[in-house]
Amino acid sequence: MDGQKENFIYTFTYHEDELSLCQLEMRSLFGYYTEANIIESSLRIDPSRSPFIKDRIDVIYKAKSLEELVQHVSGLKVEKTFKVIFIENAHPSSLKKIGFEERRRIEREIGLQMSGKVELKNPDLLFAIMKVKDQWIFGNYTKSESIWLFHQKKPRNYSTALSTRVARAVVNIAVPMIPDKKVIDPCCGAGTVLIEALSMGIDIVGSDLNPLVNPIARENIAYFGYKGNVTLRDIRNVTESYDVAIIDMPYNLCSVLEPEIQLEMLQSARRFADKVVVITIETIDSLLEKAGFVIVDRCVAKKGNFARQILVCH
Repeated sequence: MDGQKENFIYTFTYHEDELSLCQLEMRSLFGYYTEANIIESSLRIDPSRSPFIKDRIDVIYKAKSLEELVQHVSGLKVEKTFKVIFIENAHPSSLKKIGFEERRRIEREIGLQMSGKVELKNPDLLFAIMKVKDQWIFGNYTKSESIWLFHQKKPRNYSTALSTRVARAVVNIAVPMIPDKKVIDPCCGAGTVLIEALSMGIDIVGSDLNPLVNPIARENIAYFGYKGNVTLRDIRNVTESYDVAIIDMPYNLCSVLEPEIQLEMLQSARRFADKVVVITIETIDSLLEKAGFVIVDRCVAKKGNFARQILVCH
């Protein structure tokens, strides 16, 4: 692979209710979506960013056969302890499944070709083998950590808040490329979106006009050791400029905001943000158009019979 462009293989999985959300996140992060549960890209992304990505293989070798792959790996020097694992392509449309014993045999065969110390329990490095279509892949392996799951343990919760899983996907949709982006969540509530963004190292601030929720957001953020700025402010009073705004349109179980107020909120966002990701339980396409936005992508995030629309606007 010397002199060639870096290449990465990502595998992902989702519940059927999450298909639309997963597709939008993959389009946002990688520029395309595939139903094969595998994405190949030249982009290096931490798999733990996504609630859907399972792992990443940093491709070192590709081969048309297992025998050719064995030849490529032969003599590969590894300075640290290592382990080789076989990653099964779990998509139903994939080629004939490789049985457990055969996978273990392939792992041993590849591992024996490498120069270094094998450690099966706590290796310093993991290498992966995978068959993708008609190619054999070998490379460094990184497994995703479910950081969003840990964030479910925040001390204060709202029943109407986004789940941490959906919030994490929304942050990736809003900010696929992290460096040099200024982000705001101007209706931050209990801080669910803020926590996910801060855990990724995103430069984000939060605000809310409800004086009761601001202390809750600060408490939740501090609980995980993050540092975030949360202020008491109406979205219509935001004066700074941001690259991206994430707006979870306020509602409760009994009522939603009047269209006139929603329009004022969106018009304000048009003034202070170049890109806006809106989460809404209502169809507000016409309001977004009146506010001057163009909807460039969208999805529906479902949980049983409850659905939220997620709209990407410029």
